[in-house]
Amino acid sequence: MFYQYVELADKTIIAHSEIKNNNGNKSVEVQFERPRSEGGFCSARCELPSYKWIFNEYFTDDDLHFFEQFLEHNAHTLFKYAECGGIKIA
Repeated sequence: MFYQYVELADKTIIAHSEIKNNNGNKSVEVQFERPRSEGGFCSARCELPSYKWIFNEYFTDDDLHFFEQFLEHNAHTLFKYAECGGIKIA
């Protein structure tokens, strides 16, 4: 399950998974998705804390670089929300 984290001005939606526990190592997957003018979506997924890209379809290298910078500034918050099941919004 993924929980929405934020929507950027260009309509990119960023969402995160719950905490995943692999042999005692905690990780979170972060999904990026943006509508394409040609139809469909650009989609990418990155695993934290390794910053390993698991999947990318249609995002450019510049997009991925921007997302990596975003993740560097938000990783601690993404882990926090992943541990409690997403942002609690009334």
